[in-house]
Amino acid sequence: MTGELPLEQAADRAGVEPAYLQRLRDLGIIPGTGTVFSEGDVRRAITTRSLENAGISVDVFAEAMQSGALNLDFLDSEAYERFSGLCDETFQQVSDRTSIPVELLMLIRESIGMAQPSPDDRMREDELGVVPFLELQVDTGFRTPAIERLMRVAGDATRRIAEQEAAWWRSEVIEPGMAAGKGVDEIGNPELSDKISPLAEQALLSIYHAQQAREWSANIIGGFEQLLAKAGVHSKLEQPPAICFLDITGYTRLTQEMGDDAAAELAATVARLVQRSSAQYGGKTIKWLGDGVMFYFAHPGPGVRAALQMADAIPAAGLPPVHVGMSCGPVLFQEGDYFGQTVNLSARIADYARPGEVLVTRSVVEASDEADIGFREIGSVDLKGVAGSTELLLAHLS
Repeated sequence: MTGELPLEQAADRAGVEPAYLQRLRDLGIIPGTGTVFSEGDVRRAITTRSLENAGISVDVFAEAMQSGALNLDFLDSEAYERFSGLCDETFQQVSDRTSIPVELLMLIRESIGMAQPSPDDRMREDELGVVPFLELQVDTGFRTPAIERLMRVAGDATRRIAEQEAAWWRSEVIEPGMAAGKGVDEIGNPELSDKISPLAEQALLSIYHAQQAREWSANIIGGFEQLLAKAGVHSKLEQPPAICFLDITGYTRLTQEMGDDAAAELAATVARLVQRSSAQYGGKTIKWLGDGVMFYFAHPGPGVRAALQMADAIPAAGLPPVHVGMSCGPVLFQEGDYFGQTVNLSARIADYARPGEVLVTRSVVEASDEADIGFREIGSVDLKGVAGSTELLLAHLS
């Protein structure tokens, strides 16, 4: 919404009483006179209430603004339109007019990282934007647990992006501005905000679309692979390649807790170790995935040896223990990446493995001929996202 808003409507969108909004104007926190307010004024009220909830009194904040030490003029920038106001409907009312259970609607706010609302709380305008997506899923018959998982993952992933973006802006704009003695009007750099925000959103959406294309390709290939196997035309390879996933326990959290220089040095150490070991045994590093790495080995036996070597070398370098999963079989190569059931299975095995374990499938054992490598049976296990049971064995040096 844009344009001028009367007092009652502006207060309603900000979630405050009209008297509170008028008080902010009287104190000079909201500029101008009268009972007409802008979208920027609504954001000023929301921000001031947040500051007040954080323990900064309105009077102290007004005094700081009057002295010129602070101001909220940057909130007039288009970049701050994401400071969303409240809409007219409660969670329960939106549930009543749609097919969406109210508990699923309330998950929107929880997935954003805010306190769980009650059914009678009003929804925010940004939350309302999620409703059509949920409604289509419910009407199509998507299972509620699947919808909830996607919402929680989307909330967690975007929260991490937003946190890193805020840290990036703080280190590259706010702190240098303060160190240079810039005034309050300059530190926020609203002109740069207006330029960079749409470009950042475009970049993020482009990356997301590329990730979608990769995952959709994996779904397509996996589906075709199952249909070919069902039709009995899926050829068995005499020397199947192996896919290995190696995860370092808590690696992402560890790097986030370290300073930039230390984290970069740690990443370089890990990269050096895994690339050296994989190359030594005829493998190649395909990609980094969160806490781990994906490898391709033309032959399973040397791949197991490389995995065991990395499982020893990485903790010896002062890093947390690794857990490794490996399977072998047909894979499809596309644009530098590998897809198919073999890839999916290896990733699930790595998730199942405990710290320090290198777990492999029976097919890896049968294709390996390394004299000094042994395998201890774990048994058949159910892996998340894998149909049926999978027989796993623990690799070790004899």
